[in-house]
This record gives sequence, C-alpha cells and structure tokens, in this order.
Amino acid sequence: MEKLTDLLNELHLENQLTPDDIPNIDLYMDQVIQLFEHTFNRSTRNEDEKVLTKTMINNYAKGKMLFPIKQKKYTKEHLLVISLIYQLKGTLSISDIKTTLDGINEKIDEIDIDSFYSQYLGIAADNVTHFKEDVTSRMTDIKADTKELEHVLLILSLVHMSNMYRKTAEKLVDQLTSK
Repeated sequence: MEKLTDLLNELHLENQLTPDDIPNIDLYMDQVIQLFEHTFNRSTRNEDEKVLTKTMINNYAKGKMLFPIKQKKYTKEHLLVISLIYQLKGTLSISDIKTTLDGINEKIDEIDIDSFYSQYLGIAADNVTHFKEDVTSRMTDIKADTKELEHVLLILSLVHMSNMYRKTAEKLVDQLTSK
C-alpha cells in the first residue's frame, strides 16, 4: 500500500474556502465556479470531477437550499452557504441538506454568518487532525496475512466509520425536522 501519510496528504483535507478568499464584491456565477474550482480542485478524486457547475448552483437555488440570488450576483453570504452545501453533499441527501440549512437561509440577515462559518472552519481543522491520527492508528492496528488483505480491511474499517457518522448525521437532521 502507498505510504499512508502521503495518501492522506494527497487528499488535501485542509482545503476550505475561507472568508478571506472571497472578494469584497458580489460575483457572477462563472466567477463563483472559478473560485470553487481554484479552492477545491486538488481535493477531487480525479481531474474529470467537477467541484461546482452552473447546473448544481441552479439546482441549489431551485431546491431552496440557498437564499434568493439578486440580479444574478452572489454575495459573500451566498458563497459561504454554497461552501457548506459542497461539504454536506458528499454525505447527505439534497433533502437533508435543505433541512440542515433551512434555518440559516431563513435567518441569513439575522445571523452572523462570518462568525458561524469561522466556527465551522475551526471544527473542520480539528476534524482533519483527528482523522489523520485515527486513520494512522487504524492502519497500525490492522494485521492480516497479506498487505492486500490489510488494505481491504482498512477500506472496510473506513467505510464502516463513514456509515456510522452518516447515520448519526441523518438522525440529527431528523431532529431538526421534528422541531
């Protein structure tokens, strides 16, 4: 198996859109896409994978996962919510993402979205640190007859952990729905 530390570094898990990355002017859709591609392109599985497309953004807007866009321009607040959608879409359904972000979208003018998003970035950075430590520890603990079997066991372990986290997140979304 490829050296685990190298593999974890290739994932670019620390890549995040920060408030400082966003210009102080409203952006058109093509500029939004460029910004996201520039920020997250190294995090994709392969070169063909798109980070964000016009269709995705339009679907987010139509699905009410994003508060209304004015004059085809996206504010800093729009970009922060789109970034949250980008993070959530890898695990949650569109319906669950909408439920999760409904409160933010409904109260966007009342919420200090910069502060909220900065809190998220701090949590995400801690998560990356803990994740790398956890995966390294799991790999050290896994012993099998061959390297290939160890590799498969690590995959199974990671998928199992992922499923447990996803199921827990879904239950938390369900709690938002019941409120």
